[in-house]
Amino acid sequence: MVLGKITGTITSSANNTDIQGGRYLLVNKCDQQGQLKNDFLIALDLVSAGNDEMVMVSQSTAARETPTTRNKPVDAVIVGIVDAIDENENVVYKK
Repeated sequence: MVLGKITGTITSSANNTDIQGGRYLLVNKCDQQGQLKNDFLIALDLVSAGNDEMVMVSQSTAARETPTTRNKPVDAVIVGIVDAIDENENVVYKK
C-alpha cells in the first residue's frame, strides 16, 4: 500500500473495466508527512476522496481483491482517506 494525495480527476469517454460509475483519480505519491514525490498513478476511487486529501492506495493483485474490482483489469484502488499519522508517538500528519 502507498500514500498519496489527490491531484486531479481522470475523464475517459470509454474504458474496459466493466465497473459502472467508476471514478478515476490522479494520485501523486507522498511520504507520511504529506510531502509530494511527483510520482503519479491513476487509481479507482472506492471511498469518495476529494482533491488534496491524503489517501491509501492498494496496487497490483491486492487492487483486484475488493468486491467492486474482483477479476477486473484494475491496477490501483483508493481504499482509505488518511485522517492522521502517528509515527513514534508523534503526529506527523493530520488532516
